[in-house]
Amino acid sequence: MPWRALPGEIADPYRVWLSEIMLQQTTVTAVAPYYERFLARFPDVRALACADSDSVMRAWAGLGYYARARNLHACARVVAAGGGFPATLDGLRALPGIGPYTAAAIGAIAFGIPVVPVDGNVERVAARVFAIEAPLPGAKAAIAAGAQALGADPAARARPADFTQALFDLGATVCTPTSPACAICPWRDGCAARALGIAADLPRKAARRARPLRHGIHFWLVDAQGQVLLRRRPPRGLLGGMVELPGTPWRDSAWGEEEALALAPQPAAWRPAGRVGHGFTHFELAIGLYAATVAAIEGPAIEGPAIEGPAIAGESFLRPVAALAGEALPSVMRKCVAALTRGPGGWTEPGPVAGDMP
Repeated sequence: MPWRALPGEIADPYRVWLSEIMLQQTTVTAVAPYYERFLARFPDVRALACADSDSVMRAWAGLGYYARARNLHACARVVAAGGGFPATLDGLRALPGIGPYTAAAIGAIAFGIPVVPVDGNVERVAARVFAIEAPLPGAKAAIAAGAQALGADPAARARPADFTQALFDLGATVCTPTSPACAICPWRDGCAARALGIAADLPRKAARRARPLRHGIHFWLVDAQGQVLLRRRPPRGLLGGMVELPGTPWRDSAWGEEEALALAPQPAAWRPAGRVGHGFTHFELAIGLYAATVAAIEGPAIEGPAIEGPAIAGESFLRPVAALAGEALPSVMRKCVAALTRGPGGWTEPGPVAGDMP
C-alpha cells in the first residue's frame, strides 16, 4: 500500500490523511492508482491548498463521493494556514471533512495516539472476538467499545500506529467477511465467536431496503469541429461541482421522448443513443441518452486553451471530445460518454472507476 510508511520511517500526516479520505467507501484496489497520481500532482498539503478547485476535482474524478474532494480541498487550506496538522484528536476533528474515525486513524498512525479507529475490518474483528450478535447498525456502539478494549492492551498502547494497521490487515486478510481463516488467526484462542461456531455469521446486519429507481435523460450534442456541450453542476449537493452532459432532472417517473426533448439544449435532429444504469448510495438511476450533431452549438464557445478555458454562458461550455478524459466527469457521466463513443478512435476511460456518491 503506497501510503504506508516503511519500517523506520515516520508516517507523514498528509499521506495518512489523503489515503484515509480516499479509502472511505472505496476499495484499496480502486484507490491505489488514484492516490499515486494525486500525490504526484499535489505532493504536500501546501500544494493542494494552493491548487484551484477545478484541478482538484479533475484529479478526483471517478473516485465517487465527491463531497470528499470538496472537503479535502477546504481542509488542506485550513491545515496549510495553520502550519500543519494538529496532533490531537480534538484538533483533527475540527478540520473540514474529518469525523471521529478519520481523526482516530490519523491520530493513531501519524501521531501515535493510543486510540483504535473503527472501520469495517475492525468492526468485523471486534464483533467476532466478543461474539456481539446484535445486528448492525444498532450494534455499532457495542462493537466500538470492544475495539477500544482490544487497543487497551499495553503492547497495543505502546505502538498505536503498528497496532492499528495490523488490526486493519487482520480484518482484510484473515478475519475476512466470508470464510474467515480462523486456523491461522493469532487471536483464535480468545475469539468467542469461533468458540461458538458463529464467526462467519458476524457481524449480523439488518435487512436493507430496496433502493428506489429514478430516471433521467442526457444529451450528447457535438458540433462540426468535434466539440461537445458540457455543463457544471451546482457546487453543493449530489455530484456538486462536477461536469456532466446537459440533461433533465432525475425523477421517480420515466421521461417521455416529447417532454424530454423539450428540455434539450437546442433544436436538432435528436436520435436515441442507448441507455445507462448506475447505482448511488440511496437510489438507482436509469439514464436515456440522445445524440445529435449540429454545425454550431448555440451559446457556449471555447475561450483560451481547450482544457483550461473558463465555463461561459452560465455553467455550460464546450470541450473537444478528445479532451474529455481531462474533465471532472463523475463515473456516471463517464459511463454515458463511453456508451456514446464506443468504437475505433472513441474516447477511452482513463483507469478504474468507483461508484458515484454525493
